[in-house]
Amino acid sequence: MRKNYVLDTNVLLHDPYAIQKFEDNDLVIPIFVLEEIDTFKRDTTERGRSARTVSRLIDNARSDGSLARGVRVGEGGTLRVHVPTERRGLAIALQPGSGDHAILQCAIEVRDADPTKRTVFITLDVNLRIRADALGLATEPYENQAVDLDHLDAGAIELAVTAAELDRFVETGGLEPSPDPRLYANLCVTLRDDSPRPRTALGRYHGDRREIRALRVPREGVMGVRPRNREQQFALDLLLDDSVRLITIMGKAGTGKTLLALAAGLRRTVDEGAFGRLLVSRPVMPMGRDIGYLPGDVKEKLNPWMQPIFDNLEFLLMAGGGKRRGMRGFDELFESGQLQVEPLTYIRGRSLPQQYMIVDEAQNLTPHEVKTVITRCGEGSKIVLTGDPFQIDNPYVDSASNGLTVAADRLRGEPMVGHLLLSKGERSDLANIAANKL
Repeated sequence: MRKNYVLDTNVLLHDPYAIQKFEDNDLVIPIFVLEEIDTFKRDTTERGRSARTVSRLIDNARSDGSLARGVRVGEGGTLRVHVPTERRGLAIALQPGSGDHAILQCAIEVRDADPTKRTVFITLDVNLRIRADALGLATEPYENQAVDLDHLDAGAIELAVTAAELDRFVETGGLEPSPDPRLYANLCVTLRDDSPRPRTALGRYHGDRREIRALRVPREGVMGVRPRNREQQFALDLLLDDSVRLITIMGKAGTGKTLLALAAGLRRTVDEGAFGRLLVSRPVMPMGRDIGYLPGDVKEKLNPWMQPIFDNLEFLLMAGGGKRRGMRGFDELFESGQLQVEPLTYIRGRSLPQQYMIVDEAQNLTPHEVKTVITRCGEGSKIVLTGDPFQIDNPYVDSASNGLTVAADRLRGEPMVGHLLLSKGERSDLANIAANKL
């Protein structure tokens, strides 16, 4: 059944191409939304770029007709801009002149103008959805890019095999499994046999060979760090395999996401020379915030944001051979260009070939921002996205709509993509209790 969808400003700033994703329904943009978008058009942030993209897309749509009457968009739908007959305040509103309530008033007018058609107000603002519902207006979040976290793949399964098959796997390092719909490229697998005292072995499914291959993780660990559990062994195997060009690693605090990624990056870049540079980055929240507000030069301004990265790097360089490298080696890596730590603010427009790139706290990025980051990777580069989808500082995304979650869900199964969910904390007993119960 054809519906009217009234879009809030935050939907268009979150996904500039949202107007093309409502199939054959009728979209309505209140004129006050366009006024709010106009206030962001000069921003140098991702939000400013989204505002300019929205304006450009709507302006291009005008070539098919008038926005007052409606133009064709999407798959047979229409788009029009609603201008109320008068700027009235809601009688029960605490702030009748606010922009939010003006947008709500437009949505109510659209609903009342055509009672035969269902009108739905779409917004990412939870409080605004509550107010809309209290006023009797049907409302929903924007879920075009949202992921059902209850069904998000963990990136690892357990597979039952016979004792003979497990013996053959241990001896040869490979096993061609029976057809199983759960198997996809780079899925981590725990093989468990059917003997009275079940044994296990760890491997990863290689889609091109249709074979489960044994993990290739050095017994001595990487940069002095040894995997403490099965999940960390899976993670290191993915991180050290150059054929896997994109890896998403999720997990709560203390599971070792960042530390393992940095250890593998240093190993492949500094020790083995497989990549020209290790580039480590994380979003300055919100992404694009001007670091000029902090005193000092660029390095001093970055320190508060990048200190967690520096802490991990110092630990690894000391653990991986303190006497051989130590803090002097830490500075030398920066000076030689083998190691670079920077915010994501200025990544747009860059091309990054032959680099091992780690983006920490990727759950604070929107899907569009993650797409921007991944498309910077040039020939021979590898990118690792790490984060906890339940620790989000960005007010414009949530655990189901952030870029890390969306990338893990949409790209799963691609031959050069790996995904893993870490659940076992290894930082300390206290950290585990806090992560699980607070």
